[in-house]
Amino acid sequence: MLDTKILVVDDDANICDLLKLYFENEGYEVKTANDGMEGISYFKLYEPDLVLLDIMLPKKDGWQVCREIREMSSKPVIMITAKGEVFDKVLGLELGADDFVVKPFDLKELSARVKAVLRRYSAQGNQNDDEVIKFENIEISLQKYELKLKGKSVDIPPKELELLYFLAANSNRVFTRDQLLDKVWGFDYLGDSRTVDVHVKRLREKLEGVSDKWVLKTVWGVGYKFELLS
Repeated sequence: MLDTKILVVDDDANICDLLKLYFENEGYEVKTANDGMEGISYFKLYEPDLVLLDIMLPKKDGWQVCREIREMSSKPVIMITAKGEVFDKVLGLELGADDFVVKPFDLKELSARVKAVLRRYSAQGNQNDDEVIKFENIEISLQKYELKLKGKSVDIPPKELELLYFLAANSNRVFTRDQLLDKVWGFDYLGDSRTVDVHVKRLREKLEGVSDKWVLKTVWGVGYKFELLS
């Protein structure tokens, strides 16, 4: 945790003060911002290792802030909101959020999520895997976080790319949702299996019609696989 920097973006000054005090006591450096525009500015200047991002923000909402962060960086983002609807979680995941916490939250649980996300990000960063997985009309680079379809780069959130890379690297093997949560999100991920379904749905939309030599397939009652077709 030494020198690990957290940016808290929330329009509630009391929550900002609470999170700043709590995480500083845990050994983190903490900066706070109270609106979306300030959050983006602080992200560029402060270069945090993780962002705790509220959704209901003035000037720019959390969705837009998350979208702009993902255009610049793959640093972890944990969305925080008073809403608990599935729509919010789905949208946050599609924009590339790494986790999702609903207010009111327990500080110890939030701290556990922060540590889990930082561990996963650090593990990914320490990988020296510069291989590019290639099949017909598709190239996936985990090192560059780049997806190419028919030779053209395609915008893709980090977790979608990691899921696709893992399945393609283990082509023709079936994985359950829980196994994918373990392998891609980490064994201590505190979300649920619908996360996998959301990401697979979005991947299929991107991959539709790209090739008839492979397919992202549902194995009913079991899970998913990247199947190579003869």
